[in-house]
Formats: sequence, structure tokens, C-alpha cells
Amino acid sequence: MTAPATTAPATAPTLAVRPGRWIDGWNPEDEGFWTAVGRKVARRNLAGSIYAEFLGFCVWALWSVVVPHLPAAGFDLTVDQQFWLIAVPSLVGAAMRIPYTFTVPLFGGRNWTIISSLLLLLPVLTLVWVVQRPETGFGTLLAVAALAGFGGGNFASSMTNITFFYPEREKGKALGLNAAGGNLGTGLVQLVVPLVVITGAGLSLERAGLIFVPLVLVAAVVAWRFMDNLSGVASDPRSFAAAGRHPHTWLISFLYIGTFGSFIGYSGAFPTLLKTQFPEATTSLAFLGALVGALMRPLGGALADRVGGARLTIICFGGLAVGAGGAILGLQQHSFPLFFGAFLLLFASSGVGNGSTYRMIPAVFRTGVAPADLGRARQSAAGCLGIAGAVGAVGGFLIPRGFAMSTSVAGTLVPALAIFIAVYAVMAALTWVLYVRPGSAFAAEGV
Repeated sequence: MTAPATTAPATAPTLAVRPGRWIDGWNPEDEGFWTAVGRKVARRNLAGSIYAEFLGFCVWALWSVVVPHLPAAGFDLTVDQQFWLIAVPSLVGAAMRIPYTFTVPLFGGRNWTIISSLLLLLPVLTLVWVVQRPETGFGTLLAVAALAGFGGGNFASSMTNITFFYPEREKGKALGLNAAGGNLGTGLVQLVVPLVVITGAGLSLERAGLIFVPLVLVAAVVAWRFMDNLSGVASDPRSFAAAGRHPHTWLISFLYIGTFGSFIGYSGAFPTLLKTQFPEATTSLAFLGALVGALMRPLGGALADRVGGARLTIICFGGLAVGAGGAILGLQQHSFPLFFGAFLLLFASSGVGNGSTYRMIPAVFRTGVAPADLGRARQSAAGCLGIAGAVGAVGGFLIPRGFAMSTSVAGTLVPALAIFIAVYAVMAALTWVLYVRPGSAFAAEGV
């Protein structure tokens, strides 16, 4: 008798890892590979990425906490100069986002996370040095504050790196977690740093930087020990070029100034606004605004999946306008509860809007595209994500500068808030006309 044929057991997918933790042949779209080894590796890298990005946002927002305490530390600064110190890190961070997008394919995700984490030592150590020298000129202070922009660039490289690790069907959730983890850094730094710098013996502003030195070193060690580089991934400047030629890239970037830019701008300015407008209130409450905004971002993405990104974005612009109006009433009545509650609405609306505006991008770029051209449309959408993230961050510069100019010219924040309301109304109208209006191709696509 012939012995029955036996079937050799299927070989479980394995990773091909070279020295330096370089992984060859990464293919998350292969269900067998993803289930056997891919998901575990991707989650490990996501955890390291979230921590590094969290620290980046902490450093990016650090001067928003330090500036209100500078007069007590002996620095003679005008209100306008204080708002410059708050605004410049956001402007530098916005500029850093485009080049940071291309670093992951060039250096590797693990390697760049180590480098970008260690780069954060530059802004924190220079802050330690400068806050102990009240005689320092404003130009030097401004240059040191600008270095905090390195933290803003971390968002772009972190999001790019995680994009490569996850399959299309799971990218949305992974990127949402990555972004939310980073945004939380803004609120938590405003909670923890004031507790650290104010001691029984007085004010020790240098601690605002010192506490981040070991945390940054931990981020570099975690990336070195637990993260990976992926071979075969390449930067695609063509996606940015294609997105740059698409008019809706710039329209969405304008809208993102209103959502993410509002979140960053109000986060940076809020502690100083509380200090200058309501000196009887404690600035330690400022962290609640940024914390609410960060927690609302994943909710914005989830809700946008149900009701449509454009419709939800319009609602968010309405919430931003109502919040700014409430802040005006709070100032006019000198009501701290009304002012503070209005700002919490501003933060919640901007947080939800962050998620809903990003949700619009893939739908906008696939509208009217033939099935054969969907691949190019996805590349353009990826480029738009990078451009919108950079342009949107400019709001972190515009809002504090708007408050500074309003205070200098009119002696009150009211004109700036009134202009913000008008801008939100324009953004809402533009979103409706282009993406929601009945008969629009974008409305039919469910943008």
C-alpha cells in the first residue's frame, strides 16, 4: 500500500531583521503576515512613537507655561513681547513639519525618533540657561523660544512613520491614537510645570526645562531598544507636488488653521490670558483647555465617520464662534466663570474639528476620480495631509499675535475675538458651499 500523502505545515511568516533593527519585506496588507507578526511589531512602534511625540508637544508648548512667570523671575517684558515668545515656537514648528516628513524614509523611523528626541535637549537646556538670567535681551529670549519649534516638527515625522507600519484598514485608528497622544502633551505640560517651578522657597523656572532632560533620554532609549526601521519605504516629493497643484489642498489647509490652528493658538495663549485678564484667578487651571481639546480629537474623527467630516466641521466652526462670543461677554462683565467656560467650548470645538477636517481629506481627493486613478489620488491626499498639518500650525502663531495687536492698539482682547468670529463664519460658509451644498459633487461623495 502506498503511504498517504502528508501536507507540510505552512511556514509561519517571520521577520527579516538586519543589524540596526532594519526590517526587510514589511507587508502589513498581507493578512497572514499582519496577524502572525505584523500587528505586534506595529503596536510596539506605535507606543514608542506616541511617547516621543508626546514629549515633542510638551516641549513645543513649554514657553506657554514659562512666559506668564517671567516677570516674577525679574524679566522686564511688555505684553506684546510676551505674546511673541508664545507665538514664535508655533511658527517654527509649522515650518519644521514639511522637512520632518521626509526624514523617516531617509534615516529610518527608529533612527529618526532617536535623533528627534535628542534634539529636544537643545530647547530645554537653553531654556534652563536663559531663565536664570533676567538681564538677557529680548532677542536672545526669542531665539531660545524659537528652538522649541523642534517639538512641533516631531508630529510630522511620527505620523509618517506610523503610516508605513499599518495597513490601510487600520491606519485611521492608529494615526488618531498617535495624534491624540501627542496633543495631550500640551495640556499635561500646563498642568505639571507650574507645580514644579513654584516651590516653597520661591520660583525656580529652570526646573521647567530640567524635568524634561531625563524624559527625553528615556524616549531616545525606548526608540533605540524597542522601535524598528523599515527598508523599502521612500519619501515621495511627487505627492506633495501633486497636492500643491490641487486647489482643495489650500482650501482645506485654510480650514485647518481654524481647527488645529485654534487649538495650538489658544493653548499657547491661555495661561497668559488668564494671568493678564484675571490675575485673581489661578493659571493652574489653564491645562484643562488643552486637555479637553486633545481628548476631543479622536471623538471628532469617530463622529465624522457617522455624520460626514464637512458637516461636523461646520458645527465646530459654529462652536468656535459661540465660544469666542462668550469670551467677549466674559471680558466685558469681568466674569471668570463665563470667560473660562467659553474657552473650554473653544477648545472642545477645535479638538473635534481637528479630527473632522482630517477626515475630509481622503474623500475630497477621491471625488470624481476614476477607479484606475485612485492610487494617485491617495498619494495626493497623503501630500495634502502633510501640507495641511504645516499650514494649520501657523494658527498657533496668528492667534497669540492677534491678541497682542488687539491689546496694544485697543487695550482689550475684544477686537481680536471679534475678528476670529468673522473668520470662523467665513470658514463655515466656505465649507458649506464647497462640500455640503446640495448638488455638490463633494456632498454626493459624503465629504
